[in-house]
Amino acid sequence: MINPFFRNHGPLRISEIIKSLNLKKDNLKKDFEVHDIKDLFSSTSKDISFFHSKKYKDIAKKTKAVICLTSDTLKNDLPETCIPLIVDNVLVSTSKITSLFYPNSINDDFDESVKDINETDFRDKVKFGKNVLIGNNVTIGSNCKFGHNTIVEKNVIIGNNCTIGSNNIIRNTLIKNNVKILDNCVIGKHGFGFFPINNKNLRYPHIGIVLIEDNCEIGCGATIDRGSMSNTIIGKNTYLDNQIHIAHNVKIGENSIIAGQVGIAGSSTIGNNVKIGGQAGISGHLKIGNNVEIGGGSGVIKDIPENTKVMGYPAKNIREFLRDKK
Repeated sequence: MINPFFRNHGPLRISEIIKSLNLKKDNLKKDFEVHDIKDLFSSTSKDISFFHSKKYKDIAKKTKAVICLTSDTLKNDLPETCIPLIVDNVLVSTSKITSLFYPNSINDDFDESVKDINETDFRDKVKFGKNVLIGNNVTIGSNCKFGHNTIVEKNVIIGNNCTIGSNNIIRNTLIKNNVKILDNCVIGKHGFGFFPINNKNLRYPHIGIVLIEDNCEIGCGATIDRGSMSNTIIGKNTYLDNQIHIAHNVKIGENSIIAGQVGIAGSSTIGNNVKIGGQAGISGHLKIGNNVEIGGGSGVIKDIPENTKVMGYPAKNIREFLRDKK
């Protein structure tokens, strides 16, 4: 389970899953229990997973999942140990099954459990400003400071020597030691995950958390979405400038510097020692290698190998970009 805060309502029997997806019973060769839903990489022999794109076929071939939601065109890329469950729309089906395991992960209404910090045990432990609210299942380390009008909603763990500025909202987040979060940030809410279906938008459950490692700084106005099927991670010693959006499942490595107004779409992975200039945009499901430098205003739409400098739209090697500008 990637999120220690959401209760898993499993195990579920495969017959229950087939019924919930309105599939024919002849899809069921044998009935058994699965304990959780996970991505291809994290799944164990007790889990159900999903496989919706050839982009992940190398991972699919090695998955340990016992059963997998997939399409007829992709089923042959799964190992013999994994039973393919053929569905019309893999992601919609995955959303429905995730909702069965984690029904409390769909909505993100405001936390009604919060109390004024003066009414909690933290009043003598934390230095805080005016109108600070704390929710249930919150842990705060030593020597921490909270600014005015900050709300630490339910399901948050904060380490030692952390400074949380004013007007922040935090939930479903694990913050390590020596972290600074400046003003007006929203961290740990669900991401922009939904599917248009039958003239409605089906909200995708987000069962991950945000993990902010040691010695990070998060600039003013940043929004960091919690993960959907894995965690959103900000690596050690990484600094984010103001007005940055980090979408669900994004993983940023250590010692990286990201300038203002950068947007990183869901499920992209950023390596260590990466520098990203202001107003750059990175599309989803991409891999940015270690020691990459991305120029300001660039649009990244494909993977970037390590030790590379790129710029422009679409982003290209800096030498090629400068040559084309002559």
